[in-house]
Amino acid sequence: MTRTVPQQNPTGRGSGSQPTTHGPVLLAGDPRIDGELAGYNTAVRHQPAAVFAAARAEDVAAAVRYASRRGLAVGVHATGHGGAPSHDTVIVTTHRMQQFGIDPVARRAWVAAGVRWAPVIEAAARHGLAPLNGSTSDAGVVGYTVGGGMGPMVRRFGNAADHVTGLELVTADGQIRQVDADHDPDLFWAVRGGKANFGIVTRLAFDLMPVNRLYGGAIYYPGAHAATLLHTYREWSATLDEDTTTSIALLRLPDLPQVPAPLRRNVTVHLRFAHLGDPAQGARIVAPMRYAAPALIDGVRDMPYAEVDTIHNDPTDPMPSWDRGAFLRDLPTEAIDTLLDAAGPQHEQLPLIMVELRQFGGAASRQPQPPNASGGRDATYSVGVVGPLPPPLRDVVPAVGQGLLDVMAPWGTGEVPVNFAADIRTPADIGRPWPPRTYQRLLEVKHRYDPTNTFRTGNALIPDR
Repeated sequence: MTRTVPQQNPTGRGSGSQPTTHGPVLLAGDPRIDGELAGYNTAVRHQPAAVFAAARAEDVAAAVRYASRRGLAVGVHATGHGGAPSHDTVIVTTHRMQQFGIDPVARRAWVAAGVRWAPVIEAAARHGLAPLNGSTSDAGVVGYTVGGGMGPMVRRFGNAADHVTGLELVTADGQIRQVDADHDPDLFWAVRGGKANFGIVTRLAFDLMPVNRLYGGAIYYPGAHAATLLHTYREWSATLDEDTTTSIALLRLPDLPQVPAPLRRNVTVHLRFAHLGDPAQGARIVAPMRYAAPALIDGVRDMPYAEVDTIHNDPTDPMPSWDRGAFLRDLPTEAIDTLLDAAGPQHEQLPLIMVELRQFGGAASRQPQPPNASGGRDATYSVGVVGPLPPPLRDVVPAVGQGLLDVMAPWGTGEVPVNFAADIRTPADIGRPWPPRTYQRLLEVKHRYDPTNTFRTGNALIPDR
């Protein structure tokens, strides 16, 4: 059964040449476009045919109808953490859609399309609850979640997409659909993990977790101990149960005031640790990593969940960057040696800010009920790469970063995290974020709901025509 919202203006146009919307519509050449499309990753630049600054779902529907009549692709832009450059497309911006609500009795939240995690975390914490946000609360809720969403509690609760209970979606026919397990169940399955290939999510509802505090934080070490730390991490992390989620990274941070002094211009190792349970037990669990090498900074402690950002300490200032990742089936000694050979502290001039290993398994390996299209279920770890993209490095970083992922490929599952697979274009990459059977089903849903491939930007199921 499909429920749609009737449109007062089914053509999407008013009496003049502009569509009827509640937010401004900016056509190509409008000097306001750069400001409207400003986001976290400043390396992503667009040359759109039009930008629809959406204030509500009806604006999104008008944008889709406008694009369909002209044979243009449609993309969505919220916080600008992900995405890919686009040309001659219609881009819908959602940062004006900031409404959200918390139901503490049902332990559920809903958000409009432009909401970031920070206010949701703060509001939920007042009721002893927590959402399944990612490593930074600065990211948008919707884009993160429809890409699967693998955050600091992923081993205990699974992906953020696993806990979505319903969504409002504008599809390629310009209709606003209310989608859940009983209404358009194929769409409900596909959007939760299939990203923006099937429409634009304008509202999302999801369960909150009964988490008020955790024992966690960050430990930073000198890069000289990288080999000891990464090999210790490999052995130690394999012993952890689902209440503990971890990752470890090699960092090369710049000499900037916002970077703690001991971490500037040096190779350092960053352990991220989150344990749900007794703080004393958490201290015992993390002890082998504390003893493995002397720490520059040890911030692991009992904390309110509202301080969860301090685990990863991701930057929030806009910057030009390149990031990619891959899922790993296992992490033997040879994989650690290969990673160290390619990105260890001996490579002082390696143009990468971060090379990380994230641990999965646990609840992340199990399909929820109802199932969804999120990938990575067979992964025990992932490897991720982030590099800066100022003009001198624009042509260097992608090659170096991809080279590192390539040398780790022998231990890969063949899949890549969809939230770290922006700008998919080559035939070899299409479908890589999903297992083959999942990809084939996604294509079937795509052909049914978007037969003209209107949503073909970014993490595309089907390449540009």
